[in-house]
Amino acid sequence: MEWKGALLEQKEETRETFREINGVLGDGTLSPQTAEEWYRRFRAGENDTMDEPAGRRPVRINTDKILENIELDRHVASRDIAQKIGVSHHTILNHLRKAGYKKKLNVWVSHGLTEKNLLHRINACDMLLKWNELDPFFKRIVTGDEKWITYDTIK
Repeated sequence: MEWKGALLEQKEETRETFREINGVLGDGTLSPQTAEEWYRRFRAGENDTMDEPAGRRPVRINTDKILENIELDRHVASRDIAQKIGVSHHTILNHLRKAGYKKKLNVWVSHGLTEKNLLHRINACDMLLKWNELDPFFKRIVTGDEKWITYDTIK
């Protein structure tokens, strides 16, 4: 019967600690199960409050390998890259997202403009402005919700 009394006393200590921590740090900060787990660990001689690392090992992969595959073939599938490098498909997608790449119309494109892309856009804008000076076509364009329609009145 003595062990039952000690067990009830331990439960009361755990509940009291749980209430004190939540009273100071706010409700929901600590669950009763976590408080019981901490008490169990401390009684077993563990003084570390940090969680143990997860069961699987973290994947360390060089993002340059992934980007190298993308540069070689912009149409390559992310699953093919994952199989080639030997990591999960999800890992490849995470690295590509962090590097700023998205798949648009079956082509991997960078979200940011490269210097080459920027120069190409400037040249296209310059060409359109010069063309407009020769034949003012901007006045004949009607735009609406990403649709461009040329409007020509034939006399």
